[in-house]
Amino acid sequence: MAKRVKKRRTRTSARKYYILRQGRTSAIFTGRQPRQAALKAATRGFKDITLRERGRRNRDGTYSIHIFKGSRVKLRMDTEDRPEWLPKTVWKPRVRKMRVDRVTRIR
Repeated sequence: MAKRVKKRRTRTSARKYYILRQGRTSAIFTGRQPRQAALKAATRGFKDITLRERGRRNRDGTYSIHIFKGSRVKLRMDTEDRPEWLPKTVWKPRVRKMRVDRVTRIR
């Protein structure tokens, strides 16, 4: 009788850290995918969003830079739909992925 071997599951729901660089300043946003981190950046008012995953390289030694265009729209919430702690107007983010660049060196 063959012995059963348990397969190890990889955790796909792990939180990833994405670095947004604009000029000399940088911010870190978290999410499972780059789009989730880009939505968080757009909520804070960033328009041109370039994200790089922290601590990760591709197999060929390059880094993936995810480039998004973002905006945010102010929405008015109905009183019956919102909890008391939520303000009457909230920001709704919108992002659109433009491309993914691969670079060998981080600047």
